[in-house]
Amino acid sequence: MNRTGQVPFGKRDRLIAELTEQIRSGRLARGEQLPGENQIAEKYQVSRGTVRSALSELQRQELIATRSGVGSFVTFDGVTLDQTVGWATALANSGFDISTELLGIELTTDAELTERFGLDEFIAIRRLRRDRAVGPVSVETSLIPAVGELRELPEKGLLEGSITATLLSAGLVAGSGDQRIGTRALSARMAALLERPEGELFLQAVRTSVTADGQLVEQVTSLLDPNRFQFHLTFGRP
Repeated sequence: MNRTGQVPFGKRDRLIAELTEQIRSGRLARGEQLPGENQIAEKYQVSRGTVRSALSELQRQELIATRSGVGSFVTFDGVTLDQTVGWATALANSGFDISTELLGIELTTDAELTERFGLDEFIAIRRLRRDRAVGPVSVETSLIPAVGELRELPEKGLLEGSITATLLSAGLVAGSGDQRIGTRALSARMAALLERPEGELFLQAVRTSVTADGQLVEQVTSLLDPNRFQFHLTFGRP
């Protein structure tokens, strides 16, 4: 609280207020496409996480809308995976002989998620997926809020061995989200886990899910064998 007794706006709130004013005043005309995340971040000197959070709030207020008919999905050996049920279940449901190894559960921090969601600490859950015939195919790190009963996960472990079940038990249900896809050179540690040469390029997917009111549910970063996994983008009407 400042000297005037007013609570100062954070970067996210100032960005929401600025874009809202532009939309309501007509400076951003109805139907006009907003600048890209990078352009907005550069113009207002904020992180892309702050931009995404602000745009999510504007969408919730129905001031902006995303393009309909656009979406992405993942395939493993050409078979479409339902990411909403989690990697392990999706792979099992598709008939693949994939085992999951829990590498660890620990308390951690993440500056970008803290700025975006106002949370100080997170629970990191790391898991390795292994094709029993050929070896490791992916490694993932899930970050979930270190709040309430979830804070005890490093000691108690996951409910039924499932992140999805654990989140549901804590009342966290994903209502929307976003996914970023790129490539990443394997570090020495990741290369050792995946039994690949250090520096080999893997697909990297960063998937963030939030509740209907914008609270963080989970951010999962997956390193995926590009020889086994592919991403597809669909657009327009079928």
